[in-house]
Amino acid sequence: MSRVLLFTGKGGVGKTTAAAATATLAARSGRKTLVVSTDTAHSLADALGAAAGDEPTEVSPGLYLHQVDTQKALELQWGDLRDYARGLFTELGLDEVTAEEITVLPGAEELIALLELRDQARSGRWDVIVIDCAPTAETLRLLALPEALDWHVNRLLPVGRRLLRTFSPLVRRVAQVSVPEEHVIGAGERLHRGLMEVRELLTGPDASVRLVLTPEAVVLAEARRTLTSLSLYGYRVDAVIANRVFPAGGADPWRQRWVAAQATHLAEVERSFAPLPIHTVPYLDAEPVGPAALAQVAETMYGETDPFAPPAGDPPLRITPEGELILALPLAEKSEVDLARKGDELIVNAGSYRRVLALPAALARRSVRGAVLRDGFLRVRFQTGGPDD
Repeated sequence: MSRVLLFTGKGGVGKTTAAAATATLAARSGRKTLVVSTDTAHSLADALGAAAGDEPTEVSPGLYLHQVDTQKALELQWGDLRDYARGLFTELGLDEVTAEEITVLPGAEELIALLELRDQARSGRWDVIVIDCAPTAETLRLLALPEALDWHVNRLLPVGRRLLRTFSPLVRRVAQVSVPEEHVIGAGERLHRGLMEVRELLTGPDASVRLVLTPEAVVLAEARRTLTSLSLYGYRVDAVIANRVFPAGGADPWRQRWVAAQATHLAEVERSFAPLPIHTVPYLDAEPVGPAALAQVAETMYGETDPFAPPAGDPPLRITPEGELILALPLAEKSEVDLARKGDELIVNAGSYRRVLALPAALARRSVRGAVLRDGFLRVRFQTGGPDD
């Protein structure tokens, strides 16, 4: 199984450089490595000083860069659904140009990159796969999508199929619009399955996320929220990378103020993210471009540690033999966490993010006895009996 590493952070903190440096180090240590981006503003090729192709291209020994041909992949993954939607909007009176624009799937390029990642991971070609993700807000929306889509598909699709079989002749006759045929519904199901396989891969024991930040108050605040949100959705974070740290020695008065401010923020980084390792990268005197420069960044960043070891510790979500559900919510405050039970689902809100958890059968038959947020973990206890109303 490939070791999968995702890099994300606030825009402009250097996540692409961190991802490219890590991939370069992996290849130089003898691991066959693929580096790919889900960020529509592709800059991996620029960082590596190489040209990207629509197939994995070797840019240095053992290191392959893949910039997904989203147009080609969209036709494969989204073609039937898009063609049906475009035709429906045309039947409703929209002109072809407007119908074409409306049927562009939001976030389609990022989704296609994730599906391509799944295919590459299943190919067995790679020892390490490094993903340069979009900035944090886009990444969180993207990583939350598969499970949210799963919730809707599992509840709406069976009903939709029955309604289509019953009412499609009436719809065609009265509304005079086409209804989706079986191959269109099948395309939607394939897209759904593919995204769930992506989620299974990225929440599995061989995948983890690395948060990249710079020692600044606003960046640190966003990184703290991101750690909580990633854990809420079941993604492991195994390290934090503090980038662009000013060296303390020989500083002039202007830089001394930066050094002092960064020292304060770095101390807060240590307190906030413990026990996660914090890897520090100094502010360099030149932009690191190309494998040689990136390898130096990686050696400084990781030192003597093994950046490709499997992530340690328990997964963010687990159920104990005693039937207690434990969800990691590091840095979450009690005031921003809310819990509700609806049927066989547990709804967890942490700040502005929500996750709907489908309870396993053993817990779905029990009511919630109590819940507590302590030491960064939400612990939900169940008792024998029927589910809450």
